[in-house]
Amino acid sequence: METVQVVGVHGIGQSKTSGHRLTADWSRALQRGIDSLPDIEACAVSLVVPHWTALLARGTDRLGPEDDLFSESVPMEAAAEDFVAEAFTDLVRSEDVAFAETQPLATLGLPKLWSPRLTRLAMAYDHRFPGGGVQFLVRRLREVRYYLTRPALAAEVRAFVRDEFTLDTAVVIGHSLGSVIAYDLLRRKELGAAGMPGSDLHTLVTCGSPLGIPAVRRLMGLIDGAPLQLDSRIRWVNVFDPDDFITGGASLSAVARELTEAPVNNGTGDPHSALRYLRSVPVARAVAGGRP
Repeated sequence: METVQVVGVHGIGQSKTSGHRLTADWSRALQRGIDSLPDIEACAVSLVVPHWTALLARGTDRLGPEDDLFSESVPMEAAAEDFVAEAFTDLVRSEDVAFAETQPLATLGLPKLWSPRLTRLAMAYDHRFPGGGVQFLVRRLREVRYYLTRPALAAEVRAFVRDEFTLDTAVVIGHSLGSVIAYDLLRRKELGAAGMPGSDLHTLVTCGSPLGIPAVRRLMGLIDGAPLQLDSRIRWVNVFDPDDFITGGASLSAVARELTEAPVNNGTGDPHSALRYLRSVPVARAVAGGRP
């Protein structure tokens, strides 16, 4: 039985778990998806998920409530609010904004620390993706910005993740902010050189990726209209749920070159769930399908 060596890069909101737990959960979900493929020969996965979130609180592997830098009780800096507002503006429609303008500011019970501008945009986003997930999204956008605006921390995170790659690692899977980290590693050519960890890497799988949000790409220093691209030897498979409220359901096909893309339906409970993405057919097929 073939064994595929995989590194998973977790995303936002993983402060209260551990690398051991993430690795076990991701491995089970991914293997479940692979085992469901009728046309793929038996394939096992050897997967590791480095818990890079632990770097936000040195000396611990698991963060507690007191370490939460992005809770509603922590006021946003002006620059952070501008970024969150920009991301909302990228994702909402004109009819959503028009609806929000007619509603009292207290309709959603949003945090009082938020400005009226941000509250209106959050209400507009909730009109497009009903369900009360806007507070969750704001927390995640703040975490994305935290990573992207601290070059030293970002470099430390990339190094921490890169250390888990071996010469035999064939696939890297990035979920949510993890997809940004994985893409960053590849675009900076910090993986894959001959004789170095990741030299046998042939596939990048991104799931629930915020790379489809223009505000995120701008914060990465990418000019509007500039395509996302990888070395030609790396196959890129992007999997997205059109109802994923964290990404606005955005795909990457319009902004990335040489991309294979597949929509999935992760259900209504949590369409952004890493485990639901991991056990989906497109992700399983990308991992088990072998070198392109």
